[in-house]
Amino acid sequence: MKTSKTMNTVLLIIRWVVGILFIFSGLIKANDPLGLSYKMQEFFDAWHTTFLNDYALPLSLAMNVFEVLAGVAIIIGWRVKLFSWLLLLLIIFFTFLTGYATYSGKFRSCGCFGDCVPLTPLQSFIKDIILLVLIIIIFIYRNRIPQVSGRMTFPVFILLFTVVGVSLFETYVLTYLPVLDCLPYRVGNNLIEQMQPPKGSVPDSTQLEFVYKKEGKEVRFDQDHFPADFNDSVYQYVDRYEKLIRKGNDTPPISDFSLKTANGKDTLAAVLQLPHYVLLFVQNFGNWNEQGDNYQAVVAICKQKNMPLFVITSLPELAKELLPQANILQCDATVIKTAARVNGTYFVMEGPVVKQKVSYANSDKLIRRLEEL
Repeated sequence: MKTSKTMNTVLLIIRWVVGILFIFSGLIKANDPLGLSYKMQEFFDAWHTTFLNDYALPLSLAMNVFEVLAGVAIIIGWRVKLFSWLLLLLIIFFTFLTGYATYSGKFRSCGCFGDCVPLTPLQSFIKDIILLVLIIIIFIYRNRIPQVSGRMTFPVFILLFTVVGVSLFETYVLTYLPVLDCLPYRVGNNLIEQMQPPKGSVPDSTQLEFVYKKEGKEVRFDQDHFPADFNDSVYQYVDRYEKLIRKGNDTPPISDFSLKTANGKDTLAAVLQLPHYVLLFVQNFGNWNEQGDNYQAVVAICKQKNMPLFVITSLPELAKELLPQANILQCDATVIKTAARVNGTYFVMEGPVVKQKVSYANSDKLIRRLEEL
């Protein structure tokens, strides 16, 4: 009897640990579903299944809702047999992904907790192994877990509220930007500082290796171990390359940011020295009909305040057709997706510091800010 009570207590603790982790994981990614979709596309690219890229965002939205729903269901004990199966299949899939990311070396992170809690592939893999063990225990003893009624009761209301709540939250952040911005372009950050290596970081350690031919055979040696009989008459040069000895950690948070004029000149340094200005990041112009009125209102207030407004896009030719009077600067598409999760995001800048960041759908907030300057 005592053993049975102890086991039930252990199961209760495990259910809460697993449930809370899945709820947290789902919510932190629901805060930035586009970020998860971009991570999915990295996996699709690695697996040569890029035809799935168009489905990355719907998959991201659905996965976040399901993670939170599964976490709530396993805690309250609703349809435990079903959700123990679903959680087991999901964690096996996640463990495969993080294992692949760890041993392939193709990914810097897995996106398990989004950009707000960055984990290395190895850390994510270890986390999933632990979760796998806990979920296996739940699965084995699923018949011992008390289950709530499947009727339209309060637990069912909680589950419906969970699905609707997470879905509405995702809709909100896709329209108005993530509530919690964990990216290097967030408000308060100095972009020049973000382009510097982290303090105390070390660069990659590399070694120069040479490839020569001697008597028709290929010979390899590094810069510190030239053969004793080395000379140009005996050894025929083939190639040389740098071999990575130890991976460093000096990659800055922002590494590819540049702003180019129509003639290809990088003007980023000059722009970041301006005292006050506005940047509008546009990924594409597919929703410009929705943005147009907002943009004209921002243009008007910027002219009134004598404040430069730059349109940042990877499609400068199209931008020039639509906005012939605009100050247009070209930027890499990946940088724009990182800096601006909403297609049409305004940055109010003070030198290199981000003072405000708003979606085009919330441009009235931007206009109020500019009127106060």
